[in-house]
Amino acid sequence: MAGTRTKTDGPPRPTAARLSGRRRKEIVAVLLFSGGPIFESSIPLSVFGIDRQDAGVPRYRLLACGGEEGPLRTTGGLELSAPHGLEAISRAGTVVVPAWRSITSPPPEDALDTLRRAHEEGARIVGLNTGAFVLAAAGLLDGRPATTHWMYAPTLAKRYPSVHVDPRELFVDDGDVLTSAGTAAGIDLCLHIVRTDHGNEAAGALARRLVVPPRRSGGQERYLDRSLPEEIGADPLAEVVAWALEHLHEQFDIETMAARAHMSRRTFNRRFRELTGTAPVQWLVTQRVLQAQRLLETSDYSVDEIASRCGFRSPVALRGHFRRQLGSSPAAYRAAYRARRPSDGGTLHTSPGPSPAPDDDEWPAPPSRPSAPLLPSNRDPASTSVDQGAGA
Repeated sequence: MAGTRTKTDGPPRPTAARLSGRRRKEIVAVLLFSGGPIFESSIPLSVFGIDRQDAGVPRYRLLACGGEEGPLRTTGGLELSAPHGLEAISRAGTVVVPAWRSITSPPPEDALDTLRRAHEEGARIVGLNTGAFVLAAAGLLDGRPATTHWMYAPTLAKRYPSVHVDPRELFVDDGDVLTSAGTAAGIDLCLHIVRTDHGNEAAGALARRLVVPPRRSGGQERYLDRSLPEEIGADPLAEVVAWALEHLHEQFDIETMAARAHMSRRTFNRRFRELTGTAPVQWLVTQRVLQAQRLLETSDYSVDEIASRCGFRSPVALRGHFRRQLGSSPAAYRAAYRARRPSDGGTLHTSPGPSPAPDDDEWPAPPSRPSAPLLPSNRDPASTSVDQGAGA
C-alpha cells in the first residue's frame, strides 16, 4: 500500500531475537519524557491502555514509564506522572517512544541503554514522529529504512547517514523496529501493530471506536512544504536550486544543474546529498510533482497541459510519478480537492504561458527547523491507571 512500508517490501532482515523470560508480548511500555507533545504521548496510551474487549479488541497491558525523574511536563503545559520507571521496560514485549522533545537535544543515555537492552532481548521498538531520533541515537535504525515527520526528515538523514530515511511513508515496519511519520500517522502505526498482532477484524473494530479509517492510502507527500531546506541557503548550490525551481516548466536534467554549478555530475550529486540528505534527481522529481499538485489545485489546465508545464516528458510520466508519491491519479486528486474546497468565488488560472514561480513571501520558512520534503536515495524516484481510564 502506498504510504506504508513493511518488512516484506524490502530485503529480508535477520529474525528478531525471541522475547526473554520476563518479557510478554501483550505488555506495551510507553517511554515518556518531559517536554514532549501531549498528542503523540496520548496515542499509544489510548490504543494500548484502554480495555475494549467488548468491541472484540484483545487487551494489552500498558506500562507508562518515565524516562526521567519527577513530573513530566508536556508542551501543552500539562504534567504527567508516570507510575513506572525505566526498570519496568524489562517486562515489555513492545516499547513505544512518542515524539522526542527536541531534535537538537540528546536523549538520556540511560534511556538509550534501556532501549538497546530491550531490543537485544527481543522487544519490538516503536518510534512515533520524532521518536525516530531517539531510536537512531540508540543505534537501532542503523542500516534500516525509517521515517519521521517530513519536516525533520532531512535532519534525520544528515545526522544519521546510515539510516535510510523515507519521508514519503506514513509508517515503516522493519519487523522489530517500526517508525511513523508525524502526529496522526502515529495512529496509523499503532493500528498496524494491532493488525499485525490480532488481525484485520480487531484492527477494524479499534478503528471504528477511534472513529478513524482502518487504513489510509497515500503517504506524507500531500502535506509537504514546498520551501527549501535552511541548510542550502548559504551554499553556492542555492543559486542552482533557485534556478531549477523557476524553470520547472522546462525539460532539464541533473547534468544541466551540475553544469550551472560548474561541477561534474558526480561532484554535484555528492555535494547535494551532503546538504540535503537526498539525491538531486529525486529532489527534482518531487518538485515537479509538487508543482503539478499546485496547478491541479489552482488551475483549469488539463493533465496533459500540466505535465508540459511541470517539465514532464509526457502525461504518462506525470501520472506515474504522481501516483507513486501521492497515492492517486492527478484527475482523482483534483476531484477530491475541489470536493472539499469551500466555494470562495476565486478565479482559476487559465492564462497561457508557463506557470510563474512563487513569490518569496509564498515560501514558508519557519526559523530553526528544516522544512523541505526530500526523497531518499534508497527508493526508485520514477497495567496502570491508564488501563482503567475511560475512553472510546
